[in-house]
Amino acid sequence: MDKLEEIIEQIHRSFEIRTRARDQALKQARILTRFSANAIRAVHRNEHELAQEHLSKAQSLVDALNQDLNDHPDIYFAGYTQDAMKEFAEASITYALINHQSLPMPDVIKVEYNTYLKGLAESAGELRRKCLDILRHGHSEEAESLLNHMDDIYAVLVTMDYPDAITGGLRRLTDIVRGITERTRGDLTLSLRQERLEKRLQAFEKQILEENERKQE
Repeated sequence: MDKLEEIIEQIHRSFEIRTRARDQALKQARILTRFSANAIRAVHRNEHELAQEHLSKAQSLVDALNQDLNDHPDIYFAGYTQDAMKEFAEASITYALINHQSLPMPDVIKVEYNTYLKGLAESAGELRRKCLDILRHGHSEEAESLLNHMDDIYAVLVTMDYPDAITGGLRRLTDIVRGITERTRGDLTLSLRQERLEKRLQAFEKQILEENERKQE
């Protein structure tokens, strides 16, 4: 028992260090989530510079988390840390797709592969939201392009046929993406049919008016 006090002191120091690391990571994760949400909001408002600013600040936090938790993998891979990084991946992917840019590489934005894939899956919901905003002003090629992106996302996610322990529960998100994509396809189809019908009605009304004008002459 002569070493007991020394052992306990070492354990105390270790726990103190891990506790400080955990508290700091929790704080950083909350701020990271907020920056990511603000970036997505700015994207939908077409505030591109503001979105880039939020993404830049979010990237700095991701870099800090990677560095600060290098010696604490259990905290790095904890749910709250990876959830925040997933939100950042989603924001980065959403910004790129809506602005017709190349997708960010997972290694470049420094997120784990399974975290990146979950962010990719959740970006489909933001693409649907953008599609619906576009459809309020009529059918357009941009909405079609976003639907194609959603199709591509589902097509790659469905190939990730690995255990949930590896992908972090990606299968459930893949099913959600399929449902979101099909609903969006239905919305676009309905919008296109309605637009075609409106154009035919306008053409018919114009024809009737022209015939009436000729009769009056």
